[in-house]
Amino acid sequence: MNKLLRIGMIAALFAVTFASCVPQKKMLYLKNAQMTAENLSQEYINERSVDYKLQPGDNLYIRFINTIDNQSTASLSGDLSYRTTQLTGDASIYLQSYTLDEDGCIELPLTGKMELKNLTVDQAKEKMQTEINKFVNQTTLIVKLSNFNLTVLGEVTRPGMYKVYQSQINLFEAVAMAGNMTSFAKNSDVKIIRQTDHGSEIVTVDMGQADILSSPYYYLKPNDIVYVEPLKIKQWGFSTFPYSTVLSIASLAATAATLYLTFRNTTR
Repeated sequence: MNKLLRIGMIAALFAVTFASCVPQKKMLYLKNAQMTAENLSQEYINERSVDYKLQPGDNLYIRFINTIDNQSTASLSGDLSYRTTQLTGDASIYLQSYTLDEDGCIELPLTGKMELKNLTVDQAKEKMQTEINKFVNQTTLIVKLSNFNLTVLGEVTRPGMYKVYQSQINLFEAVAMAGNMTSFAKNSDVKIIRQTDHGSEIVTVDMGQADILSSPYYYLKPNDIVYVEPLKIKQWGFSTFPYSTVLSIASLAATAATLYLTFRNTTR
C-alpha cells in the first residue's frame, strides 16, 4: 500500500507540473529567420501600399482650408471646427464625417452628389478637389478615412473591436493592441477575414514564420477580422491551471491514505 501511495503522489506531481505546459516553439514568432553569425540581419521585402477602396458606409473626414488666410471655409465645411470641440468618441467621428451612401456617394455643399466608391482616399481627395476648384479658388482639402475598424478574436488577451487612428496597421500591431496571444494560441493558424467586392475571403497566415513579413496580408485593411485559432491541447487543458485545487485534492488524498494506514495498523 505504501508503494501505491508513493506512486500516486509522484503521478499527481507530474500532472501538476506538466498538464498545462505548452511547448515553447508553439509560442514563438518569426521562427526560421535566415540569420548567421556573419549576417545578423535579414531583409523581407514588403512595399506598403495604401490601396483600400472606399465602400458604402465608410466615413470620410473632410476639411476645407482657405490657403490665403489658413482658415476653415465655414460655408463649405459646416463649421466642423466647432463640432470638434463639442463632441468626442464615436459620435464625433460620425457627425463630423461624410458617410458614403448605398451607392457609394457623398453630397458636398456646392458640388452636390459625388460618387467615390472604389476610389482610394487620395483618389477621392483629388476628385473632390477638382470639383471644388470650379466654385471656390485657393481652397485645399484635407481628407481622411474616419472609420478604420479592426476586430481581433480568438486566443488573445483582450478580444474585441478596435478603432485604428492611422492609415495602416500590421498583424503584430493588431495582436499587441489586443493584449498579445494567450498561451494556448496557435500562431501558425491565424485567419484573416477580409471584405471583397463579391463578399468575404478567408486567408490563413503563419505568424510563427519570418516570411510573414513579406506576405501581402501582413498589413491589414479597414474592417478586417483577425481570428487566432486555439491549440488542440485546450480541449482538455485550462487557460489558468488550477494548481491550488489539484494540490488540495492530492493533499486530501494523502491525508486520507495516511489515516487509513494508521487505523489499519492499530487494529491489527
